[in-house]
Amino acid sequence: MDKVLSSSNVTDELQNRGTVERLMFSFLTTVPCCIFFYINAIMLFTLRSKTVFCETSRYVLLFNLLLADTIQMVTSQLLYILAACLIRLTYPVCGFLNVIGVLTSDISPLTLVVMSLERYVAVCFPLRHAAVITTRNTGLAIFAIWAFSFFSSLIRVSLVDFSELENLQMKEFCSSLTVFVGPLSDTYDRASTCLLFVSAGATILFSYIGVTVAAKSASTNKTTSQKARHTLLLHLVQLGLSLSSTMYTPILTALSRTVIRIVLVRVQIVLYVWFFILPRCLSALIYGIRDRTIRPVFFYCLCCQLTISVFPAKGYK
Repeated sequence: MDKVLSSSNVTDELQNRGTVERLMFSFLTTVPCCIFFYINAIMLFTLRSKTVFCETSRYVLLFNLLLADTIQMVTSQLLYILAACLIRLTYPVCGFLNVIGVLTSDISPLTLVVMSLERYVAVCFPLRHAAVITTRNTGLAIFAIWAFSFFSSLIRVSLVDFSELENLQMKEFCSSLTVFVGPLSDTYDRASTCLLFVSAGATILFSYIGVTVAAKSASTNKTTSQKARHTLLLHLVQLGLSLSSTMYTPILTALSRTVIRIVLVRVQIVLYVWFFILPRCLSALIYGIRDRTIRPVFFYCLCCQLTISVFPAKGYK
């Protein structure tokens, strides 16, 4: 009897410890996510607060990039909280949430491609820039980006092996690994991700080389070309940050073979914040600090429109 009670006490202690750890980890991920969501929301508001932002192509594209990153960040955090609370969803609900995540993850690199081409045209073909890069053409490009990403998501869903799903209620926690099952879906996921990021990286590098070559021309504005090169390097870094999320699953799979479960869970939290949460906020911070047109309005809105000496309120009414 004493052995049974002792075993029961140990089990209860382990369960309580697991609950405390889940609550602690949920808090440690939710707090930075809320902070980053606030920063992104302020940047999105900033990009809709002035006419110049709504009518300039690169700012419209930046808005689209930040919107996709913010949606993906919120979706990822929602799935994490549901798993931490031991809530199991149905396959349709889980599939819908994961399709949103896949959709927005494809939008980010495609938007970076269009932003890079916009800078390339601005430096290499300055006389044609105003005619080619118009608000209407930018809107069409954004529509094409969303349409392509949505179509790719539908293909991924159509390749799911539904015969492996016994019923609508999930037995495991919701994630892309548990909903997009089947060898065809996995193969398509790897092939499409590889093709997307290789194409995006090649386009950005091509734009950078083109701008660098154009900078040697006597007719090219040196200041404009230098800024364009810095912007393209920034796009390359952003692409790398977007690509980092694809390393999440392979790293966890490799670690699962060498470390115990509790260590794996703790490492998973760190990787989740590093690969999913942090990259979704860096674009807003970088542009908010780097861009001279955005910076004063961004900091003014970030400070809840308080009248401060550095950014006087009367200038932004």
